[in-house]
Amino acid sequence: MAGQSSAVASHTGTNPFLKFVAALSTVAGWCSAAMIVSAVLITCQMIFVRFVLNGSTIWQTEAVIYLAIGSTLIGLPYVQRLRGHVNVDLIPLTMGPRTRYFMALFTLSLSIIMVAIILWYGYEFWHFAYERNWKSDTVWGVRLWIPYAALPIGFALFLLQLIADLVALMLKIDKPFGLEDA
Repeated sequence: MAGQSSAVASHTGTNPFLKFVAALSTVAGWCSAAMIVSAVLITCQMIFVRFVLNGSTIWQTEAVIYLAIGSTLIGLPYVQRLRGHVNVDLIPLTMGPRTRYFMALFTLSLSIIMVAIILWYGYEFWHFAYERNWKSDTVWGVRLWIPYAALPIGFALFLLQLIADLVALMLKIDKPFGLEDA
C-alpha cells in the first residue's frame, strides 16, 4: 500500500500573480461553503414548513439543487489549490525528478486545454440561456442564466488556478505533483 502523499496547498512564493490567484481561489472556496450552508438551512426550513406547519413549498427544492451544483462548480479552484482532487501518485512516485517534472507539465497543460474547452461551451450555454431569457418550468420560474452562471464562473476560476499551478511549476516555486525529490 502506498504511503501518504506529501502534496499540500499550492505554493505562491512572492509571486504577485500566484498570490492573487490563491486569494481568488480562497474566496471561491468561501463562497462555495456559504452556498452549502445556505442549501442546508433552506432544506431545514423546507422540512419545518412541510412536516411541522403542514404547508407546501414552492422554491426550496429548486434552490437547494442550484446551490449544490453551484457550490460544486465555484469550489473547483479552491479544491485544486488545496490539491484536493483525486490524485493517483503511483506513477509519479516511480519516476525520476526530471521525468516527473515533464509529466507534470504535460498533465497540467492537458488539464488547461480540457478546462478551457469546457469553459467555452459553458459560457456559450450560459449566454444562450441569457439571450433567450430561459426560465425554469416550475412555479418559481427562475431565470436560468442565474444558476447557469456557475458554469463559466467556476470553470474560469478553475482554469486560472490551473494556469497558476503551471506557472508555479515552471518557476520552480512548486514541486511536480507536490512530491519532493528522492
